[in-house]
Amino acid sequence: MILFKPAVRRALGWATIVALIALALFGLWGAPPDSIQGDAQRLMYLHVPTAWVAYLAFMVTAVASALWLWPRTRAMVWDRVAGASAEIGVLFTALTLILGSLWGRPVWGVWWAWDARLVTTAVLFFLYVGYLALRRVPAAPDARAKRSAIAALIAFADVPIVHFSVEWWRTLHQQASVFDPSLKANITGVMALTLWLGALAFTLLYVYLLDRRYRLAALEENMEEHELATAIAERQAGAGTPGPATMSRSINPELSQ
Repeated sequence: MILFKPAVRRALGWATIVALIALALFGLWGAPPDSIQGDAQRLMYLHVPTAWVAYLAFMVTAVASALWLWPRTRAMVWDRVAGASAEIGVLFTALTLILGSLWGRPVWGVWWAWDARLVTTAVLFFLYVGYLALRRVPAAPDARAKRSAIAALIAFADVPIVHFSVEWWRTLHQQASVFDPSLKANITGVMALTLWLGALAFTLLYVYLLDRRYRLAALEENMEEHELATAIAERQAGAGTPGPATMSRSINPELSQ
């Protein structure tokens, strides 16, 4: 099973490239510098979309895991989608932390602060690194998928904690500019347009990467199944043709004692 047909995949790839180029143009030259943060604020056009994609990726992992656990929808396609999306989520969570540190140095004066948003995001990163490590532990496909799905749902509990941490605790991190509890945007004009363009570009990039990683996971599973079938066939062929030691034991039973 594939997620997208080749024509759709090519169109998605070109749309992603165009959106990223437009984001670069607006982020570097189109949007004005912030009145307080200056040009350091331009990092937000990358930092916020990467955080959004991390949320999106882990949500897809959680939904796919739940669909695998539900007997009526259980299929290995959901396990592959969950694993592929989690890998992308870990990548974008790492980018979120790095970009946040680059922004924090000129604005806060430090690379890292033991802030609620930063700490919970770091915990989220390590939770899903552990999830990916769990998927690598050898086991039968169904057993691996079951334990991975349960772990994914447990890890996803940290996502709302990360998002609402700036509302629940007093933190250095600024509150949401768009997705605040009242859903009132605190950013307008070209800045808002650039931020939404960044969210669109990175969402397209996520979908493109998810399709590619899913196809690679399917190929890896097919290769493993082929290698296992080949090994079983070779073993059965070897067992069917007795070797010298087996023939000796059948001729002289004392040799096997």
